Amino acid sequence: MNLRHTPLALVLVLAAGSVAAQSVNGPADVESKLRAAGYTEVRDVEFDDGLWEAEVRAADGRWHDVAIVAADGELLDARGGRPLLTAAEITARLQAAGYATITDLELDDAIWEADAVAADGRRVEIRLNGHTGAVIDVEDDR
Repeated sequence: MNLRHTPLALVLVLAAGSVAAQSVNGPADVESKLRAAGYTEVRDVEFDDGLWEAEVRAADGRWHDVAIVAADGELLDARGGRPLLTAAEITARLQAAGYATITDLELDDAIWEADAVAADGRRVEIRLNGHTGAVIDVEDDR
């Protein structure tokens, strides 16, 4: 591609898109990512259903919970300034993905959790990214 005649904005978008999302592979990666995001202290790091979860102290000195999607390193923080999807938006996304009988829809920090019936008839528990609605984890609900 000849970049001499390409608008700068397009070059920046292409460059940003070429940087692959990086998975988070352990507590050391979690702590490094959270400190890079500006948290001054990190504790109680644990892995649960596709997410790394931790307690963090923010710049204001207060502690709160955050999560990091293990697969791509996305930070899920309800206090991070990014808007969260509403229950109606999450329900619509689940229905569009083929889920029915959506119940027990609950927002926990920046993670939506729901019980539903999958297209194949199985009862499942689903965890979704509260910012994007992307499915993080689906488990059979027995």
